[in-house]
Amino acid sequence: MATAVAARWTRAFTLFELIVTIAVIALLIALVLPGMRLAMGSARGFQCQMSQRTVAFDFAVFADEQLHGNRGDDAGQSDFALETFQESQYQVDEFWGWGDGNRVTLPDAEGNDPMRCPEVRSPLKLQRYTPCSAGAVGPHEAVSFAFNLRLHRAEVIDRRGRPRARAVRLDEAIASISGVPLLFDGDGERARQLGVPPVYSAPALDSQAVFVRDQFWFPGFRHNGAMNVVFLDGHVAATAQPLDEAGWRWGYQPVP
Repeated sequence: MATAVAARWTRAFTLFELIVTIAVIALLIALVLPGMRLAMGSARGFQCQMSQRTVAFDFAVFADEQLHGNRGDDAGQSDFALETFQESQYQVDEFWGWGDGNRVTLPDAEGNDPMRCPEVRSPLKLQRYTPCSAGAVGPHEAVSFAFNLRLHRAEVIDRRGRPRARAVRLDEAIASISGVPLLFDGDGERARQLGVPPVYSAPALDSQAVFVRDQFWFPGFRHNGAMNVVFLDGHVAATAQPLDEAGWRWGYQPVP
């Protein structure tokens, strides 16, 4: 009898140990998991920065009069439109690089998926014979990078004192200007809500008409609460307060 009782106590104690062990493991997981998520998020943020830095490098080459290669619709000219460069990056419109079809979904069969932040995984669809600003890239929520709209359309005052938008032309000097954002994390879903193309964004600042009420402003804060920004001169930074950073020239416009 004594042996049977001892056996029951032994089994009960072993079950108790198992429960305690499971509880300790669960506690450790609860403690470690946030750190792991933060580390993984930081790794994806770094990957996003590398993608943006690559875009800035390509932009510097595209702007260079000796190195630019194919400038599509701007071939043979000393200046170019930002949208021309943008389309060369997505390989759409005159730069179509996705075979004979008129549409492609990315990532494609070979895993190609340019111009994307690793935090955005929705399928991206490209349309042939269409400019970026007219819907060549979509849907909105799958677009992760936004170009600085003021490098595409500037707000100027006409002869009658009225504010209006003017198409911007860029030349090789633009790549050496410091403090001016070229590309940054964008919130495509917010762009959809605003009813604007997800490929260009800019804050209102002191706009009188074109950018007023932040109608084109949809930054994406998806890297531990921060957004990545690459500048014309090629350096990359992360911030949770993009409009409060000293030396960041969001209002710069390359017009006379």
